[in-house]
Amino acid sequence: MTELAQTGQPDLGSRIMATDRRRAAVWRAEFIVVWVIILVGLVSFVLITVKFDTAFLAKAIPFIVQGAGMTIFVSFVSIALAILLAALGALGRLSRNPIANGIASFYVSLVRGTPLLLQILFIYLALPQIGLVLPEIVCGIIALGFNYGAYMTEIFRAGIQAVPHGQTEAAGSLGMNGRTTFFRIIAPQAFRIVIPAIGNDFIAMLKDSSLVSVIGVQELLWRAQVIGRPTFQSMQTLLIAALVYWAMTIVFSYFQGRLERRMATADRNRGGVS
Repeated sequence: MTELAQTGQPDLGSRIMATDRRRAAVWRAEFIVVWVIILVGLVSFVLITVKFDTAFLAKAIPFIVQGAGMTIFVSFVSIALAILLAALGALGRLSRNPIANGIASFYVSLVRGTPLLLQILFIYLALPQIGLVLPEIVCGIIALGFNYGAYMTEIFRAGIQAVPHGQTEAAGSLGMNGRTTFFRIIAPQAFRIVIPAIGNDFIAMLKDSSLVSVIGVQELLWRAQVIGRPTFQSMQTLLIAALVYWAMTIVFSYFQGRLERRMATADRNRGGVS
């Protein structure tokens, strides 16, 4: 290495890193070209096959885009409810109490064994028969949170079990009881593990929230259908709604990716310090 440095030649490690950077740059360029080609092809196909009414679009686009706020609101509240139900469900699934474990297992099995659309319609149409009438938005939020909570129960359970058992033993040696150990030691680490999965489920919920349009919640898809059907221009309105959904998933996926990279960097730094 000293001889290479004296002759002014870069060492082997530097050449390898430079080669890797060039390959990464070429890969990114090819990736971008593929996206551009596909997008150009799709846009060209739509422009050729669909006759756009600019006057109608000027009125339809603002009306449809206003539904994005309702979509995001329903998704945020529903994911919060799902997190709460998933935490309770995971504790039940891990409990040695047969009653708690049985209730949690039945909840997961029932929800995962029935369609989300059926659950939405059941809450909205069936519950009024026993005198329980809820607003459309509340029905949609309950159904989405109830459904995603069941799937996230298994994620939370796996996150809790992923925390090394030595953490519990160390907390016990410090005199902590089981409750304190869970809330101060286990739960924070488990929640950190499941954060990426929560982000993925939230992005999925953004799209599944379109199902609440069937009960009259005025989100993106509902607005696209309402303004497109009377004039038989659903192709245009549904394309607008699809683009808005796509844009939202790209934005939230970007922030999720940044969060995951930041958490990974923090974990590496913590490992280096230790």
